[in-house]
Amino acid sequence: MSRHLSARDLAYCGLFGAAALLLPVLFHLVHLGAIFMPMYLPLVALGFFSKPVPAAVTALVTPVLSGALTGMPPFFPPVAPSMAIELALMSGLIALVRQRWPRVNEWAVLLPVLLLGRVAYVGLVYGFSAFIQLPAAFMAGLSLVSGWPGLILMLVVIPPVARVGRSVVRPAVGGERKTP
Repeated sequence: MSRHLSARDLAYCGLFGAAALLLPVLFHLVHLGAIFMPMYLPLVALGFFSKPVPAAVTALVTPVLSGALTGMPPFFPPVAPSMAIELALMSGLIALVRQRWPRVNEWAVLLPVLLLGRVAYVGLVYGFSAFIQLPAAFMAGLSLVSGWPGLILMLVVIPPVARVGRSVVRPAVGGERKTP
């Protein structure tokens, strides 16, 4: 297993990271950002295109960078750090599963990872809320309920995008193209 960071991984991380910074701005213009979780779309999809470590690092850094640049997600209550941890877990886990079992069905990978990510996020919200003396159960319940439209959107959008990415003709060694 190579630990080399390829130009392809850097390109995918840059592209999907930039999309994760831009999409929330567009969704928030029409007041749909909190409902559909637009930052999640490209960062979770990144797991299908990149190696685990670059995918996880990109997903960890992007919410914090977005929070610093745009105020979305906010740092108080600590949504940005919670999202960063959740997204890094999900993107890295998807990339790890895809690296070990490249032919596994996209939905078979995505559904359990999304559920695990939501459980982790709700746990983080509960813990952070209790620590800063907010009503922890209410905040955790609210974060669980408010995320379902975004999860459904990800289940609809990400698998077809991942399939298209898998079917793209890959360049062969030496720059020659493989024919299908």
